[in-house]
Amino acid sequence: MFDDVAPKYDVVNDVLSMGQTRRWRRIVVEAMDVKAGQRVLDLAAGTGTSSEPYADAGVDVVACDFSLGMLKVGKRRRPDIDFIAGDATRLPFADNTFDASTISFGLRNVNEPKKALAEMLRVTKPGGRLVIAEFSQPVVPLWRTMYTEYLMRALPAIAVKVSSNPDAYVYLAESIRAWPDQDHLAAWLQEAGWESVSYRNLSGGIVAVHRAQKPAGPADGPAAGAQALANHAGPVAKLRRNITRPGR
Repeated sequence: MFDDVAPKYDVVNDVLSMGQTRRWRRIVVEAMDVKAGQRVLDLAAGTGTSSEPYADAGVDVVACDFSLGMLKVGKRRRPDIDFIAGDATRLPFADNTFDASTISFGLRNVNEPKKALAEMLRVTKPGGRLVIAEFSQPVVPLWRTMYTEYLMRALPAIAVKVSSNPDAYVYLAESIRAWPDQDHLAAWLQEAGWESVSYRNLSGGIVAVHRAQKPAGPADGPAAGAQALANHAGPVAKLRRNITRPGR
């Protein structure tokens, strides 16, 4: 499905988001706060649009995605970026490889997102950070209703006119509607072993940017993410007490 939409993927996203995609991605880069010479994993990178700002700043970025079609389009456009095919639940990287990891608008497309969070923990260095941008739940009831109507009615209709595979965008709308809210995703991060979890709502909660850090203490081992996920048995409500909500 993603291979089919690869050639026009970025243009269609700009149209469907009414130009907001670029702003959202810029905020993610700012939240990452990485420096030249550091190494970053950009997971679900697609055609590499989200990876370009890091490469342009001298950051060693690896664009990883499961769609070969997306990666081929990206590599043709940016041959200077490393594009690597990989499964988010079984990343092809060694433990403690990256100074920071990020995934934008791709976590909900992973069959087992909690495993992906644990894998990102494994490959991130102790003390390293994680930034996730994902569609979420608008916080104002009226705005939530309007947004849901747009997702289920207007978005597929627009996709028919601008996309080569409109069915892919019907899936997009359905996956966004079914995705957990901000607090649930934050709780998943804590379950996976990440700490200092916080999130910021963008565009009234249409998108949420989650931030977290890998523990830097001696208890942090190579398989910390997988172990934390396997051992966790606490309720989401208990985990939520440690979530910081810095802004709407």
